[in-house]
Amino acid sequence: MWLSNSSIGRKVVMSLTGIALILFLTFHMAMNLVALVSPEGYNMICEFLGANWYALVATVGLAALFVLHILYAFWLTVQNRRARGNERYEVVATPKNVKWASQNMLALGIVIVVGLILHMAHFWANMQLPEIMHKLGSHVDEGVMANVANGALHIEATFSNPINVVLYLVWLAALWFHLTHGFWSSMQSMGWSNKLWINRWKCISDIYSTIVVVGFALVVVVFFLKSLCCGTVACPFA
Repeated sequence: MWLSNSSIGRKVVMSLTGIALILFLTFHMAMNLVALVSPEGYNMICEFLGANWYALVATVGLAALFVLHILYAFWLTVQNRRARGNERYEVVATPKNVKWASQNMLALGIVIVVGLILHMAHFWANMQLPEIMHKLGSHVDEGVMANVANGALHIEATFSNPINVVLYLVWLAALWFHLTHGFWSSMQSMGWSNKLWINRWKCISDIYSTIVVVGFALVVVVFFLKSLCCGTVACPFA
């Protein structure tokens, strides 16, 4: 099949899955920002998503996109290393006009995967997973079930810990580098750029990635400062 047997096809799969994941990140960032304005409103969104069939379908689809993106990333990396052979060992300096991120996309991706596992342990494992287990007939502690839709509480609990704050900020920094290269690179692989538009896409990529990452980081920092200031989500921060 062309999408798996050719280098261009594999790049197209990487691009399409990457663009889909970027759209999800945008939605997730916007959703998280609601928690800064209204914890109650954020919890309503969490309850709406929960373990309903449409949320479960979206979760499975998202997981499939993420797995495909990772597998094709490793596949392309191995392919590129084989194609370059021993030449890669002769390179001692970064080529001109090649960003650091483009040389370290796989390493950045690994950091992002580790951060995602941490994120799922803090949120998905305490929210959607207990609902799924409950619907499947497994016993789930009543205290856990009572807070599965209380996303604001989980955000507060996670980011009141300075260690988690540092880990998430490092994760977001890696995500920024990954997105700034991945965004415009996807457009290039899809053939949606030329000599005129490539620099425009790079600029758009930097701006868009910064907005998304700063949005996530804002939630982390504000909730951490809230925990220092007054210790509760309900406490006004001013």
